[in-house]
Amino acid sequence: MRLIPTLLLALLLAAPAAVAQKTLLHCGRLLDVRSGKLLSQQTIVVERDRITAVQAGYTAASSPQDKIINLENRTVLPGLIDCHVHLESTPSRSNFREGFTLNPADVAFRAQANALVTLRAGFTTVRDCGGSGVNTSLRNAVAQGLVPGPRIYSAGMPISATGGHMDETDGLNEDQMTKAGHPINLANGPDQCRQAVREQFKRGADLIKIASTGGVLDLSKDGTGAQYTEAEIRAIVETARDLGLRVACHAHGAEGIKRAVRAGVTSIDHGSLMDDEAIALMAKTRTWYVPTLIAGKSVADTARLRPGYFPPVIAAKALAVGTKMQGTFGRATKAGVRVAFGTDAGVFRHGLNAKEFGYMTETGFSPLEAIRTATLNAAELLGETADLGTLEAGKFADIVALDGDPLQDISALLRPVFVMKAGVTYRQE
Repeated sequence: MRLIPTLLLALLLAAPAAVAQKTLLHCGRLLDVRSGKLLSQQTIVVERDRITAVQAGYTAASSPQDKIINLENRTVLPGLIDCHVHLESTPSRSNFREGFTLNPADVAFRAQANALVTLRAGFTTVRDCGGSGVNTSLRNAVAQGLVPGPRIYSAGMPISATGGHMDETDGLNEDQMTKAGHPINLANGPDQCRQAVREQFKRGADLIKIASTGGVLDLSKDGTGAQYTEAEIRAIVETARDLGLRVACHAHGAEGIKRAVRAGVTSIDHGSLMDDEAIALMAKTRTWYVPTLIAGKSVADTARLRPGYFPPVIAAKALAVGTKMQGTFGRATKAGVRVAFGTDAGVFRHGLNAKEFGYMTETGFSPLEAIRTATLNAAELLGETADLGTLEAGKFADIVALDGDPLQDISALLRPVFVMKAGVTYRQE
């Protein structure tokens, strides 16, 4: 009775060890984002979710289990990173009505669809800068392999002053305001600000998102005025730092930007109306700037070309703020402000994120500088340079291939033909 188990054990011990499968990507042109050089005829070796080697020439398979992916007529670069998206949001003239008609499950299904579109557009990592909390659940589902999507760093619910940009009760009548009560993301005074950070940390946020000024796509009358004191922002930053979290700050107006920078936020997102003092302060402190030029272009064009799409108060702000963003970007970058790529996708249609690169180059940025904002720089902003941002051994196998040379034609980034995230292929044409 003991013979069969013993024989099976002997056979198992004598069997050769299984050979780990490798994926070999034969790359006709590989962009080294550090040096800016296009390297010809390179092989990226992938095992499981990591790059294990980048080799000159086209490496042959070493075992029958190896898989070769032919990208010999493509330009290959690291998976792109968008540091400002809203996966829960889908642009529509009925957005405000949908706040009353959609259930959390409706938002979740939309968010998952938006995530897949974003991934297939070549963005393998995103920083979701605020939603209802569905964004954090979507992050978990993607990480567990339940649904496809980019790697998500979630801000959970963004923190706002009462009446501020992320106060969802703006514009409601008094009865509806009373029924809504005090939303948990609203905080006034340093003590409430500390509590709000701890609340988002408890709910699983990877970073904290605040608004130090008003915004464009809300029903408040002003998108530029400062809405937090420096002491309030400092309380947020210090509490987040204690918890190991970074702080992204939505800000349009110059005073709100300067208060946030002096208080130590990690990034200023939008930065539409920076004055010379704010630009100098950001350059000195090396605060990251996430410009979202495509969002400004999109809302300004919509307000001008599609009357009635936005409520009048929003249309006026879109024209006043959105038209200034590209000029501010040009002044800030010439002054040496550090830039990380971000788009505000959700304000415009998801999947068009790469249009941002073109708007950057229109101001004098080179294609390589623009690509670095979505690779090297974005990885540094996230604090993930060990895993993201370049095609090097040890990093996640996040790889995009294009039909064309983005250093000569930046619009090639809008046409990815191959997308791999963590060793799994999500697009191959």
